[in-house]
Amino acid sequence: MNDGDADAEEELTYAAAGVDIEESEAATAALVGAVGESAGDYAGLLDIGDRYLGLATDGVGTKLLVAEALADYSTVGIDCIAMNANDLVAAGVRPIAFVDYLAVDEPDERFAEQIGEGLSEGAERAGIELVGGETAVMPEVIRGLDLAGTCAGLAAKDALFPGSAEAGDALVGVPSSGIHSNGLTLARTAVTREGEYTDPCPFGDYDTLGEALLEPTRIYTDLLDPMREHGVHAAAHVTGGGWTNLERLGDYRYVVDDAFDPQPVFDFVQEAGNVSDEEMHRTFNMGTGFVAALPPSDAESLADAVDGRVIGHVEDGEGVAIRSLDL
Repeated sequence: MNDGDADAEEELTYAAAGVDIEESEAATAALVGAVGESAGDYAGLLDIGDRYLGLATDGVGTKLLVAEALADYSTVGIDCIAMNANDLVAAGVRPIAFVDYLAVDEPDERFAEQIGEGLSEGAERAGIELVGGETAVMPEVIRGLDLAGTCAGLAAKDALFPGSAEAGDALVGVPSSGIHSNGLTLARTAVTREGEYTDPCPFGDYDTLGEALLEPTRIYTDLLDPMREHGVHAAAHVTGGGWTNLERLGDYRYVVDDAFDPQPVFDFVQEAGNVSDEEMHRTFNMGTGFVAALPPSDAESLADAVDGRVIGHVEDGEGVAIRSLDL
């Protein structure tokens, strides 16, 4: 990865593309301050006696605009399931059920069927049940469509991860499938600076650039049992904010010195948008979609069990250091 030719074109940032992470976090803090903070980080946890009920809610985001441009909504339902189920897994909660919410400016059987097929495929991959949903027609509120959902899960009280890493822990990473469903505003802006979503894709097995952006988010429910068996202290779903998500594992310094190589789509976005290395790692998963912190004695065994690898370690301090970058 490199910073590109700064003299050739203005450097693109997530904020310049339309999403200011600091402003978003401030708005979220204001909302939490008004309604009160719930137990859990990636998921809300409710004590129901001998177990916890976990709830997570999320949407597909501006990836929907790529789907709209290609008239292909067949995979965004997978993204919707993944973004919710993966957050429950990061808490140590097994996802069991999902409800979706589709808001449209006008009903369309064609894209509704495609979205339904994607939701069904996502539910099968996650091992959960689709138990209902809602379609709202709101022409004065929505332009096009928005897709979101809520996932419910259960965990025995002794099955939750402790929730915080420890100094000396190893970090085991598991690859992503691509951009997933975060940072698409930056990726879309970069790709369309001088091109179109329908342009031929110069990398991978994709026909178009848009198809590469639509690669569905990997679902990580298969990691849950191996992580429990290997004594994971805490886990991170690498979503919005990129590698800074590791800071949600606790107040330590996270040193990543052997991350997976980013897929070619990230190189293309960086070059097309003249995006700095730091901005790329603060925005995208850069090839690693899930990270677990656990005792180093169990790390290699877990890595083998989940087709991952040891990518770094936890030490006293603060912040995230990856590929010689301090985020």
